[in-house]
Amino acid sequence: MTTATRTLEEIRAEILQDEQKAKFLARIERGEKIEATDWMPDEYRLLLLRLIHMHGVSEIMGCYPEKEWVPKAPTLRRKLAIMAKVQDEVGHGQLLLRVAEDLAAPLGKVRDDLITDIFVGKVKFHNVFHMEAPTWADAGVIGWLVDGAAIITQASLLDTSYAPYGRVLKRICAEESFHMQHGESIILALADGTETQRRMLQEALERWWEALMFFFGPPEMSEAAKKMMVYKIRTKTNEELRQKFLDRYVPRIKAVGLTIPDPNLRYDETKKRWVYTEPDWDKFARIVQKNQGPKSQERIALRRQAHEGNRWVREAMTRASQAAAQAV
Repeated sequence: MTTATRTLEEIRAEILQDEQKAKFLARIERGEKIEATDWMPDEYRLLLLRLIHMHGVSEIMGCYPEKEWVPKAPTLRRKLAIMAKVQDEVGHGQLLLRVAEDLAAPLGKVRDDLITDIFVGKVKFHNVFHMEAPTWADAGVIGWLVDGAAIITQASLLDTSYAPYGRVLKRICAEESFHMQHGESIILALADGTETQRRMLQEALERWWEALMFFFGPPEMSEAAKKMMVYKIRTKTNEELRQKFLDRYVPRIKAVGLTIPDPNLRYDETKKRWVYTEPDWDKFARIVQKNQGPKSQERIALRRQAHEGNRWVREAMTRASQAAAQAV
């Protein structure tokens, strides 16, 4: 049997063969939370770092599709709202990278390294942030459906076994709820608008539907994802999260008069689950693993430009902090 096909029970049994890991897992299974200063297996540390690092980077890269609309928003009120949302997302990224920094410190990495990993392909970011957002309707779909999908994922992580991540997620989930409502406001205005606006909205949904199905990952989880389940870093499977998204948003999408671009989508009353057309998972891999999405390279270049352009500010702040510490 290859490791790719191992069950959760088999992975747990392997962990229990190591006495120290077994004691650590017992703490988690008793409902105890792990703090940054606690001992943890290297495997647990690396799984956490991989998840939180990608989450933090995704929050930052997620600014780019929407920041394009800050100067083009149709009204001043809309401009202020989307600008505030972009600022929130950057803040979420910084909070998460601070949590990741604690985990990365024993590996000799600091926050600056966690950002520069984007440029050298050492960290991935969510598939949705590789996509184009050519119309104002796309900004609405991002806020309503992409952030809605993110809330479902992040809320499922609130009970994570790693306490610092759970604490940060409480704030992030609360703010993401406002972001979702912001997107919903745009959607409702367009759905109640002219025929041209409604057509623009339908076309945006058609552009984003496959990316939304990609969002939660393949139904067959990777070995790393299964280990996260055993260590209770995460508690829901990819498919459980996707089904929850469909439960919540299919009725809402239809209620505003939109047509979901999947002729096979239906609810199976017998199995109590949604049946849908599976997206092209090879395409998903190319976008996320190889940065071959429509906007991947452009946005990575913009992130590099911003990071390198502001290097002098970070260096000046570091020098000022060091000087203050010496003065004391």
